[in-house]
Amino acid sequence: MQLTAPATRRTGVRDTDGMAVASFVLGLLGLLVLNVFLGPVAIALAGVALWRGTARRGRALLGLGLGVADLVVLAAFMSADDTMSWSL
Repeated sequence: MQLTAPATRRTGVRDTDGMAVASFVLGLLGLLVLNVFLGPVAIALAGVALWRGTARRGRALLGLGLGVADLVVLAAFMSADDTMSWSL
């Protein structure tokens, strides 16, 4: 005896779509603040979302690119200041 209707969409797909969007948002935010933390998190979320087959593939790729850009910006500012951190 079944009391509920079967799910039409797996929750895992929705979770990966959320990861793709989160990687994009964190990568974009990481360009401004906390890029040493937000860049790697954006890269990891984008990688997991792509590996699980997200429907928002473009958003995950943008998050991946922005996460890498966060680390490149951090490296550029660190080399310009000759310190382990950067400030504007």
